[in-house]
Amino acid sequence: MTPSARGKLLWRIADLIEAHVDELAELETLDQGKSFKTGRFGEIPASAEQFRYYAGFSTKILGQTIPTSIAYQPAGKQIFAYTTREPVGVVAAITPWNSPMLMAAMKLAPALAAGCTVVLKPAEETSLTAIRLGELMIEAGLPAGVVNIVTGFGEDVGAALTAHPDVDKVAFTGSTEVGKLIVRAAQGNLKKLTLELGGKSPAIILSDADMAIAIPGVSRGIFANSGQVCVAGSRIYAHRSVYDEVVDKLAATAGGMTLGHGLDPKVDLGPLVNRKQADRVAAFIDEGMSDGAEIAVGGRQEGETGAFYVPTVVTSVRPDMRMMREEIFGPVAAVTPFDEVEEALAFANDSPYGLAGSVWTRDLSSAHRVAAAVKAGTIWINCHSYFSPELPKGGHKQSGWGYENGGQGLENYLETKTVCAVI
Repeated sequence: MTPSARGKLLWRIADLIEAHVDELAELETLDQGKSFKTGRFGEIPASAEQFRYYAGFSTKILGQTIPTSIAYQPAGKQIFAYTTREPVGVVAAITPWNSPMLMAAMKLAPALAAGCTVVLKPAEETSLTAIRLGELMIEAGLPAGVVNIVTGFGEDVGAALTAHPDVDKVAFTGSTEVGKLIVRAAQGNLKKLTLELGGKSPAIILSDADMAIAIPGVSRGIFANSGQVCVAGSRIYAHRSVYDEVVDKLAATAGGMTLGHGLDPKVDLGPLVNRKQADRVAAFIDEGMSDGAEIAVGGRQEGETGAFYVPTVVTSVRPDMRMMREEIFGPVAAVTPFDEVEEALAFANDSPYGLAGSVWTRDLSSAHRVAAAVKAGTIWINCHSYFSPELPKGGHKQSGWGYENGGQGLENYLETKTVCAVI
């Protein structure tokens, strides 16, 4: 297809997503458990915007002409050198269960803009919106075979894709543990990899923070989607002068949230994706309490199936506790006091992960100093979990390789070819 035709196709896909926003949001709730309003007004519209953003890139994938300094050339001749940009080839896109539709869009849109073909493997827990999106892409006019959606378990379908010699690139979002397995599986033909992996994001609240903004923002950063967010601000470091206020107000916010079926408009939080995940969260809390942690609010499962976990605030934690080292992926905030900014930065960077973080302060200089010092791919100032297609998203340390979104997201799916000619 011509670049213009690809761009128009991506725009039509976006239009169809918007036209079916209620249906797709309902599927997401029934499949994943999240509240309907999270999908309807957040993730599904954001998925459409991914396709619109990269639709514009389709006609702007440019090479360069390069003036050279090569000394040797035949008499009377010139050297003409240029680069072209080519699609990387066949992409295996493997997406997680926490934001199924949005994660699929973040991989499909730039890959299609670049001219790649894709095999999409949605998470086995949450495949419904991927399948419906496939139908909408066919309706939009996507040529047969360009996107192929294959459902199944990671150890079967995912392993086959990551090891397959005809796959040129893997784009994966998921746990660091699985990411390391993909690195080993990709060795056969040295596949190119984009990996967005685990996180244990810190939120640093300085003494001058505006609490009217900080408390709702930090709460959203950890409790949205029942904490099942890769960048969730699960480690909260509050200056000692405001520590008690942060704990009390965060606990009050958590305690006031309504749990229930995601399709109920009065519900704030739905269940976790399944009972297994809720049991996993409960195990972290039980172990932490045995190790000296204290519960300010929450700390229990609810509901007949046990898949609900109430928003939880934990105090008296230590940096060596497992709940402070590993990704819980549930609505659990651990709050720790600090006295000096340097102490907070040491806490924040004492992690194998480096996906995201936030700083809360009225002081512009302090905000930017902290943002520069935290080792993470995204830092928010007086906000948390703000995303948009133009903002690169990726991790440092064991939180991944490469970036999605923005121009860097398109680069994941392009190769550069240099042509040097004597003319």
